[in-house]
Amino acid sequence: MLERSALQSKQAQAAGNFTTGRRALFAALFAVSMAGLIALAVLALSPAGFSTIDIVLIVLFTITLPWMVAGFWNATIGFLILRFSSDSVAAVIPQAASIRGDEPIVASTAILLCIRNELPERMIRNLRPLLAGLDRSGFADSFHVYVLSDTSDPQIAAVEQERFAELANAWNGRIAMTYRRRAVNTGFKAGNIWDFCEQWGAKHEFAVSLDADSFMTADATLLLVRIMQADPKLGILQGLVVGLPSTSAFARVFQFGMRLGMRSYTIGSAWWQEDCGPYWGHNAAFRLAPFIAHCELPVLSPGGSEARHILSHDQIEAALMRAAGYSVRVLPEEGLGWEENPPTLLEFIRRDLRWCQGNMQYWRFLASPGIKPVSRYQLGLAILMFIGSPAWIGMLVLATLALALVETPTDFMRIDAGIALFVCVLVMWFSPKIASAIDILLRPELRREFGGTGRFVANFAIEAIYSILLCPILWFGHTIFLSGLLLGRNIGWIGQTRDDHVVPFTQAMQSLWPHTLLGLATLGILAATQPAALPYALFLAGGPALSIPFAMITAWPSLGRLFARIGIGRLPEETIVPAGLDALALPALEIAAPARQSNSS
Repeated sequence: MLERSALQSKQAQAAGNFTTGRRALFAALFAVSMAGLIALAVLALSPAGFSTIDIVLIVLFTITLPWMVAGFWNATIGFLILRFSSDSVAAVIPQAASIRGDEPIVASTAILLCIRNELPERMIRNLRPLLAGLDRSGFADSFHVYVLSDTSDPQIAAVEQERFAELANAWNGRIAMTYRRRAVNTGFKAGNIWDFCEQWGAKHEFAVSLDADSFMTADATLLLVRIMQADPKLGILQGLVVGLPSTSAFARVFQFGMRLGMRSYTIGSAWWQEDCGPYWGHNAAFRLAPFIAHCELPVLSPGGSEARHILSHDQIEAALMRAAGYSVRVLPEEGLGWEENPPTLLEFIRRDLRWCQGNMQYWRFLASPGIKPVSRYQLGLAILMFIGSPAWIGMLVLATLALALVETPTDFMRIDAGIALFVCVLVMWFSPKIASAIDILLRPELRREFGGTGRFVANFAIEAIYSILLCPILWFGHTIFLSGLLLGRNIGWIGQTRDDHVVPFTQAMQSLWPHTLLGLATLGILAATQPAALPYALFLAGGPALSIPFAMITAWPSLGRLFARIGIGRLPEETIVPAGLDALALPALEIAAPARQSNSS
């Protein structure tokens, strides 16, 4: 017994040293890259010495760098694992390699569906295949579904109660189901889950969290639970989440880029973060006892306003779970879970600004005692993801003014260093998608699942243009919103419009006129003073200038159906429909059916 204990101690020490080595390597690569890019920016701005504008530009550029540099190295590491590991998932989460798939489910698991002010038909559609799969597995008695409603609209609440009562009756005797509605949305989604913990948490060992737009198969749910059962120190296990096939033109292109970006980035980050991984708040399993004991979120300020509660709860809960000595891991395997993406730019912005406000609350926890260094890094990076937005917009405005005041661009910037810096930024910006695209192109089967080489390359080019337009629009939106936060503006937790719909000109104009003004003013000033700089300025000013038609055109339902028919934004699920997903009868899959039949014949 003593020999076995000593061996386990040595193995744990070796594993700890290996983890430390991985993290030290990533930190070194990160620091060297940051220093090199800052030095290149200093060189680029050196022709006429350093004015106040030059110094401010270097500071703003430095603020934008951490997210890009981290993305580049995560993608690079992920690409190397994808290419040279026999099992990329087992390489980053060894617990998954030990699961055969026939282990009995002995733990009681609560499935938590959190909803607010959304008609229940889509959620019930997503639940039914999960319930049916659990029933077929023979382990249905180990699961209990809780529908946790925070709906404030009485009419929607009445429909909820009726529909979920019907669903519970249909599954009575096979899978237990409880519907609960809170009258007040205290604590937002985190408060909703905490209310469950107080009422029913002690009855279950694990919980699997779902959002209103989430879909998980029974096989994925069983896999998460089996891995949790096998490792008693695993506190949170996050499954990889990808977009459900959509008939929205905006969502189709976005979900294609999301699929590419998540693939290499998540594997690379999981390799060095290991037991201190991310939690995204849904499509994940967590251990209830330590969650209840250690992950109750603090109130941020006194008073009775909802704004005093934490809006983006997931990363804080992950940090608290890890601080308590339990591991937090991500399982970077596609096919574990899906989510619906907003169908229009304006809906996307609404969701994005809610995340922005939530992430800005993280600064209070950066110096909290007991938080692991990697958790502090994650919280800091989440803040910088949005703080980088006004830095980008500040660089656009200051660089435009500086160029307008000099006789030639060479008086402001060295052309050779400037072009080198521009190329480096573009490569880092797109590196997660580039890495995944190269890996896919090197795998014939994957190329076919994405619709073939030609379609995949065309979709990659379309998505690149789409991202160049979209990102600066979001950055300027963040800038406006963050300015409002400083003046006390807040947003609450509101429901999403998930069905395809037209965005009228008046609505797009009302929301996006400041973006348009910024883009057109920037391009107009450069056209009048330094037209040679216009091609470079388009990368930051083109999206805002075109934001109104971009919002309207990408929302056209007819365009989205056309995209689905010809394969723009094609996902592997539209070529080979996974078991369980076909039960949803998604319009995008129905539209793509003729192409699937043609390929099979």
